[in-house]
Amino acid sequence: MVTIDKSFIMNHTCLRIKDPKVSVPFYEKNFGMQLVRTLEFDGFSLYMMSFETPKKTGLNWSGREGILELCHNHGAENDDNYKVNSGNGETFRGFGHICFSVDNIEYVESKLLDNGAKFQKKLSDGRQKNIAFVLDPDGYWIELIEHGRSKVENQTNQSDYKFNHSMIRVKDPKKSLDFYCNKLGFKLLKTKPFEGAKFTLYFLGYDHENKLVENDADPKEQSYLESLIELTHNWGTEDDESFSYHNGNSTENGAIQGFGHTCISCDDPVKFCNELTEAYGDELDWSVEIGKANISPDLAFIRDPDGYSVEIISTKIFQ
Repeated sequence: MVTIDKSFIMNHTCLRIKDPKVSVPFYEKNFGMQLVRTLEFDGFSLYMMSFETPKKTGLNWSGREGILELCHNHGAENDDNYKVNSGNGETFRGFGHICFSVDNIEYVESKLLDNGAKFQKKLSDGRQKNIAFVLDPDGYWIELIEHGRSKVENQTNQSDYKFNHSMIRVKDPKKSLDFYCNKLGFKLLKTKPFEGAKFTLYFLGYDHENKLVENDADPKEQSYLESLIELTHNWGTEDDESFSYHNGNSTENGAIQGFGHTCISCDDPVKFCNELTEAYGDELDWSVEIGKANISPDLAFIRDPDGYSVEIISTKIFQ
């Protein structure tokens, strides 16, 4: 029996970056994110960015939802050949984007353009006029959606922005939903099929208070949440034995790294990981078992059915 208590949250998404002196100010200036913690290790540093709210005040960084972890390998900023894989190229596709929900998307887009930000898709492009994709300094896609709360014409309030979700492409939704929902305790909030384009989106998140109807969450409520996971399934991939996505970490066959992992945190990761192992045994693919990580005993990494890494940590780690 695996226990999912109210301490479980989707804590962060990790992206590798070339230069923190470029990336950190980009997220601070354009979106109002705050650097809430920097962790230094041998050979790399982690920069924890967050949209801070009174609800998060006093919480350890690992006990907060909506953290963006920027991972910098020391020296990358001085390497002219260093680059990352956004996950959206023609080869080595996998990770798709992060998504910020804002109060006034038209005004936010105009301010980003004034600041010189580059766009993969502006509001006026394509059929969907209610979303945009801006590019960060390393070329990662940031989807912009609007929650519309307290919207004021020709204004925006960065303190009301949300890190709404992270998107990854999956080969077989049945296997992925089983992993995230039955093993990690996520709730399926919404399924959105797109018949014409032949793909389906699955939105997952923790909902300990049962405020949202399973698989029928109100879109406005969903857009105001933080730390959801969006699984994108392109129809037919589940039937192709040779098909696979790049997990962001592999360097096989000339692949370049980029996306690192998603992360859940809870009060007792040791208990949780032991319960997972007892319940599912060889079904699980641990890359780092609990208690065996060099940097902390309260840390583990498990791979999902597509090989994406999910970190499991304590809400009190590295206080």
